[in-house]
Amino acid sequence: MSANFDVAAANYDQTFTHTVIGKLQRQHVCGHLAKILRESTPRKVLEINCGTGEDAIWLARQNFEVTATDLSHEMIAVAKKKGDFKDLNFQQADINDLASHFGQKKYDLIFSNFGGLNCLSPMELKMFCKNAAELLSEKGQMVLVIMPENTLWEQFYFLGKANFKDVFRRKKGNIIANVEGQMVNTYYYNPNEIMALADPYFNKIQLNPIGFFVPPSYLEPYFKNKLRLISFLNRLESKVQHQEWLAKYADHYVIIFQKR
Repeated sequence: MSANFDVAAANYDQTFTHTVIGKLQRQHVCGHLAKILRESTPRKVLEINCGTGEDAIWLARQNFEVTATDLSHEMIAVAKKKGDFKDLNFQQADINDLASHFGQKKYDLIFSNFGGLNCLSPMELKMFCKNAAELLSEKGQMVLVIMPENTLWEQFYFLGKANFKDVFRRKKGNIIANVEGQMVNTYYYNPNEIMALADPYFNKIQLNPIGFFVPPSYLEPYFKNKLRLISFLNRLESKVQHQEWLAKYADHYVIIFQKR
């Protein structure tokens, strides 16, 4: 899997991070994350699947001690080129082997953004939750941004293209997603599935849609020059951001857990 995302690393910021849609979706995630950071004031943060480091740098600039990890060597290389920040350490690490990398440490917050965990099978995700709980301090929190099964934008997208066989493709279990020409096994999870997998170790404390009105990033070519429209959709997004029931219909959702 590392090689798949190594290929994507060079263009990831261009195709997602710095796009109009990518920026808007990240703003909404950061809004929810900022609230948690204010209320719980964690000191040590472990980021999983950090990509090119955008969120890790955002956290480091707020004076948190951040360890940011990714399986992809090239993603980590791109992240490191963005500058040196106090208390920010980028490290290549396998999400399925966290214990061997960090088993002697404790973190106050574990964070994974924009579907990094969608690369895990249900069994792997259950083991991740167990390992995460062991890495967290007492009452530590976990903030995950996941891609659900029922994304309405995607269903309308395939309907509009008369591609009827793919309208409900996310319900077929794992599918093969195209990442910069590389094929990656991808699993989609509605919130109730994530809660069931995390239940032995965590209590759910918050659930919010991300990208219910703001479209998926693959629609950037259509929306990037329609700034009034995307601005209108973003205002609508803000109005529904606390509607938990919309989470499974959005492009992503953020779900926040506290260790039992």
